[in-house]
Amino acid sequence: MSLARRSLMEAAAARFGWRRAYGHTTQVDALLTEQTETAYAKAADHAALATAKNTDALSVQPGVLDARGRILADVLYLEGVLTGARTNGLPPELIERLEDAVDHGHELTVLLADTVRTTAAVHTAGH
Repeated sequence: MSLARRSLMEAAAARFGWRRAYGHTTQVDALLTEQTETAYAKAADHAALATAKNTDALSVQPGVLDARGRILADVLYLEGVLTGARTNGLPPELIERLEDAVDHGHELTVLLADTVRTTAAVHTAGH
C-alpha cells in the first residue's frame, strides 16, 4: 500500500476513532506503550488544572461524573464485545480476560458513583 494511501487511512482512523487489529504481540506492546506514554505526557497538565480547579468538594463532582459516564459507556461497550466473543466461541482465556475487564470496570463505576455521593454529602455537612 502506498504511503499516501496509508496516511489517508490512518488520518481517517484517527478522525473516526477506528482501531486496526494487530496480529503480533510486539505490535500490541508497542501500541500499549504509546497509549501509556501519551496518557502520562498529559498527566502533568491534568494535575495542574485539577489542582487549580478542584478547590472544594462540589468542584470535584463534575469531573468525577464525567469520568464515570465515559467509563460506564466503555464498560457497556466491552460487555457487547464479551457477548460477541462468547457467541462466536472465542478462546476461553480471551473471554476470561474480557469478563475481568468488564467486572473491574463496573467496580470502578460504583466507586466513582460513591465518590460523587460523597462530594454532595461533604458539601451538605459543611453548610
